[in-house]
Amino acid sequence: MHKAPYSVTFVRHGESEWNKMNLFCGWHDVGLSEEGEWDALEVSAAALKRENMGYDIAFTSCLRRANQTLDIILKELNLTDIPVRQLWRLNERHYGALTGFNKRQMADIYGEEQVQVWRRSFNVPPPAIEPTNPYYHAIKSNPRLRHINEKDFPLTETLETTMERVVPEWTDSIIPEVRAGKRVLVVAHGTSLRGLVKHIQDADIMKFNLPNSIPFIIDFDESMKMVGGIRFLANDETVLKAMEKVASIGGK
Repeated sequence: MHKAPYSVTFVRHGESEWNKMNLFCGWHDVGLSEEGEWDALEVSAAALKRENMGYDIAFTSCLRRANQTLDIILKELNLTDIPVRQLWRLNERHYGALTGFNKRQMADIYGEEQVQVWRRSFNVPPPAIEPTNPYYHAIKSNPRLRHINEKDFPLTETLETTMERVVPEWTDSIIPEVRAGKRVLVVAHGTSLRGLVKHIQDADIMKFNLPNSIPFIIDFDESMKMVGGIRFLANDETVLKAMEKVASIGGK
């Protein structure tokens, strides 16, 4: 079997402090939990090392949890000197008025079905975040996000509107590097990566959940069409368990 001419490695960041507390995070800029740091080292970086992966350029978002994950990976792979591009369009989806609230509590208030629709539907947005939300001002005044035009700064998003910013970044910034023969690593977030996978696969991914920390590789032909399936760098049982954890709204 011929090796595909191109491949790209993707990693969803490790567990954040708010993942740990089961809170909707979105654009609020929290760091990794201790477990998230451990996962970046012992799951993400370890899997890439086992496969002898090397990279020429990395892309990530402007949010700390993805940046920290990438830093840990690059340090462990002795690749701290490669160029890193931080692109706000790779940020997690903005969860609007849900930001900062516990997923379980929201399910108890609005019903499990409604919360899952907000989380997993293609185009049903949560209510927009308002200045009364305790995290509104922290997000708007975050120095990492100051360069974003007011018209582009979301107050809530869906998978569809997240894709409207992620896909052009993929097409305009990432694909040219892949076509130039660069080995590309992308470290981002659950929804921004789900949007990319949906675009690349052209498939319904309502029930597709991306696990934290487990790297996955997608191969492409000369026209940048996907070849074969998604290759997770972990055994099937590990991937399935991690996917189930992400899918769950969480216990009380």
